[in-house]
Amino acid sequence: MALIDVQDLIKRFDGKEVLKGVTMSLSEGQSKVVMGASGCGKSTLLKCLNLLVSPTSGRIIFKGEDITRPDMDIHRLRQDIGFVFQHFALYTHLTVEENITLGLRKIKKMKTAAAREKAAFELERVGMIEHRNKYPAHLSGGQKQRAAIVRALAMDPAVLFLDEPTSALDPQMSREVVTVINKLYLDNITMLCVTHDPFLAKYISDSIVFMHEGVVVAEDVAERLFYEHEDPRVRQFYLSVIDHR
Repeated sequence: MALIDVQDLIKRFDGKEVLKGVTMSLSEGQSKVVMGASGCGKSTLLKCLNLLVSPTSGRIIFKGEDITRPDMDIHRLRQDIGFVFQHFALYTHLTVEENITLGLRKIKKMKTAAAREKAAFELERVGMIEHRNKYPAHLSGGQKQRAAIVRALAMDPAVLFLDEPTSALDPQMSREVVTVINKLYLDNITMLCVTHDPFLAKYISDSIVFMHEGVVVAEDVAERLFYEHEDPRVRQFYLSVIDHR
């Protein structure tokens, strides 16, 4: 059984249909990337899966449970889904360690010592342990994003969502974050990532879901999707993003 099963998902904003019947799935231990041109519905899909945005219709089955039902406990759901935002969303008045331990203490009710130990373990995992007592203002963009990834991972979610995790970074910082996410991929962390970056997509995915104007039009491994796909919409997109790198 899939960890996430999306069935004919539709989302309208002010009468405009942004998602037009998306169907896809994600299994435990699998990593998928969602790509497509700006405005195709990628980020809206991710936010619907976390119920940051309410779907208009369709079903989302998560761990065998229909999470689109009216009485769904959203707070409980989000404890199982780690979310990494494009612009980090770190609390600027808290240190890196405090950003990570906040959820562990408040939501998971861990003792402070245990929360700090968990934070240290995850920071070591991504090469950030020496920055544990720094505030976000004293970190580079790549370090901020790594701290945000650690904050999500520390909660031991069933799946990690990443929304354009490298788009706010310069090329060098972007490569740092790609390296970290690739390590998670090799550790079989279940992930769903929205990105425009073909380099990131290639190195962190089992397959890539390609969206066009609110629907999934293709899903395949990176090499076939980038260079061999028969759909002209897919070919044109990858020619443009790869040629401009």
